[in-house]
Amino acid sequence: MSIVTTQSIPENTQASNEELRPRYLESLTLVERLHRRLLDVIKDEFERLGRAEVNSVQALLLYNIGDSELTAGELRTRGHYLGSNVSYNLKKLVDAGYILHQRSDMDRRSVRVSLTEKGHDIAKKVEDLYARHILSIEEIGGISLEEFDVLNRSLVKLERFWTDQIRYRL
Repeated sequence: MSIVTTQSIPENTQASNEELRPRYLESLTLVERLHRRLLDVIKDEFERLGRAEVNSVQALLLYNIGDSELTAGELRTRGHYLGSNVSYNLKKLVDAGYILHQRSDMDRRSVRVSLTEKGHDIAKKVEDLYARHILSIEEIGGISLEEFDVLNRSLVKLERFWTDQIRYRL
């Protein structure tokens, strides 16, 4: 395996890389910041509703479970949660009565989770928040359908790129 240095990269590629670097780093910052901001928006919504019994991460977790019956591993895969974060929050939500958990008959190590009525109520609050956003995002946020299409395609490509970096150790 050879290590690529800037000396072995053609000049026109080096210039392109120098233009790409600040854009890539800005995108990384924005992705991270947007996730934190989404959690802030959810937290604010629940505070306004007087429903501070779950935190924003837990509310988003309940929303992502929705009507499904999943394992913690499936939640990590689908929601991209960190393992200990999922386990901790699932335990808190089970203890508070938002989630039902049941051991698999086939594999006693595997636990399947689903929402209780109380959990569905929280998930519905997040759904209502998103529905409100959808009504005004184009007019107030200034983001068109086409811009979302481009954004989503770009984010999928970035995710695929990062997945390949891990999978193929690039």
